[in-house]
Amino acid sequence: MSNKSKAGFALAVIFAINTMNFFDRQILGAVGELIKNEWTLSDTALGTLGTAFTLIYAVVGLPLGRLADKFSRKTILAYGVFAWSALTAVSGLAQNFFQMFIMRLGVGVGEATCAPAANSMIGDLYPATRRAKALSVFMLGLPIGIALSFAISGLIAKSYGWRMTFYVAGIPGVLCAIAAYMMREPARGATEVHNIGAMQREGSPFLLVLSIPTMWWLIAGGALHNFNMYTIGAFLTPFLMRFHALDVGNAGLVSMAVYGLAGIPGLLIGGYLGDAVMRKRKNGRLIVGALAMLVSVPFLFLGLNASKGGVSTFMIFTIIGIAAMYVYYSTVYSAIQDVVEPSLRGTAMAIYFFAMYVVGGSFGPVVTGYLSDTFTRQAIAAAGQAVTPDTIKQFAGDGLHTALYLVPILCIGLFIVLYGASRTVTKDMGRLEKWMAESAQLPVTASAKQ
Repeated sequence: MSNKSKAGFALAVIFAINTMNFFDRQILGAVGELIKNEWTLSDTALGTLGTAFTLIYAVVGLPLGRLADKFSRKTILAYGVFAWSALTAVSGLAQNFFQMFIMRLGVGVGEATCAPAANSMIGDLYPATRRAKALSVFMLGLPIGIALSFAISGLIAKSYGWRMTFYVAGIPGVLCAIAAYMMREPARGATEVHNIGAMQREGSPFLLVLSIPTMWWLIAGGALHNFNMYTIGAFLTPFLMRFHALDVGNAGLVSMAVYGLAGIPGLLIGGYLGDAVMRKRKNGRLIVGALAMLVSVPFLFLGLNASKGGVSTFMIFTIIGIAAMYVYYSTVYSAIQDVVEPSLRGTAMAIYFFAMYVVGGSFGPVVTGYLSDTFTRQAIAAAGQAVTPDTIKQFAGDGLHTALYLVPILCIGLFIVLYGASRTVTKDMGRLEKWMAESAQLPVTASAKQ
């Protein structure tokens, strides 16, 4: 098998693992309304189940990022996908909020293996000029996994109950784990113009990554973006069921299109434009990402402004808005590779994901859930009624509808942050290229990090 074929096979396997990553992650969003009703949960509690996953995902991601810079990345991926798939299946046995909370913590530990190891491998499988496209293929697992999760989980839950969705989701992980062991582990730095192998600058890996100005902008952007994406993932199906009166099966199909399939053109167009513009200007990827966030804002507002029952109007505008949001992944993830040396890319992704999930993903569902509960009570008071289980159920759609306007507002902030990153990335790329060129001329000594 040629090197090109080996790289293609590895990318296909990593894509499949990432697809299952987001399939298993999104199940709770697909069937959360049924769980909420069975256990009589508030939206704040429902959002907290998402927070359980994201917090542990972020915390354990830091040491796993360092492991990805030191040990076999394909082995880390194999163990990780097997572990989180098994725990996803076990989640179907949960009998109450606390048990589900613990299961989601375990799933978060397993899934934290994916991003640092996979992104690090792709950086060594594909050169900088092809990296955005390769990363966009890898990140296709995100919308496809989410789309399949919404569609399959919704239909299974409608016919067999929400527990069966977790049982079924655990099966493909075993196949992904076996495939991971069959990948070729690329040498670190193998695709760089100046291949310095595993050589690293002197100093703390974490401080070295944080010494790069562009990383601070990207970390802030990741927090804003993940706040939005996890808010949508947690509450899109409940919103469609409450505000637009769809059943769980149809809400899953609409969510599949809006939040899942819409991401495919966003990722592919983002990867193509990011690489194309970068050939003309080094900050091109981040310029593309920033403009995409700006484009998303009016379409998200128009989608939310659709009247009750106006599902078609909601879909048309929201699909365009969310497709633009997915451009973020193709442009920002490759930009991290552009400013961080090969031996620190796993660590960089771990730091990035730590902030992305602790500040963004973990707060998105719970803050939006709290706002939804608050706006629901305000709507009840405005109608001159008492707060009871029946009135909460009656006005819950209106409360969640109002809370979701936070998403396009934060997209405006994300545009500003990514534009700030585009102002520093050229200098940071030049600094890295200079250091790698100088290091490539030095003999490898005991100081080189192996």
